[in-house]
Amino acid sequence: MESDSQMKRLAVGPMTTPNYSEWWVRRINDNIPGIGSENSQSIVEYLRVVPTKLEIIKHDFEKKNAELEKKIERIEEEKSEFETGCGCSEARG
Repeated sequence: MESDSQMKRLAVGPMTTPNYSEWWVRRINDNIPGIGSENSQSIVEYLRVVPTKLEIIKHDFEKKNAELEKKIERIEEEKSEFETGCGCSEARG
């Protein structure tokens, strides 16, 4: 009779080996990101939105446009200084 009850306990108990249970725990724990020095990224950096190609192109365009506007202003100033210095504007007007 004793062997029958032992067999029932075996059948009712978990059908996994200790190695499987250990592997399962490691697998679950490996999927949980830990805090380590190799992954020391601030939450702000982690959640930072990556810009789209269009946003990058727009930013580059605006930067280049601002540079060109500065060049135009500088050239216009040089032109007015040149005209004032040689008296060209008085001869025209």
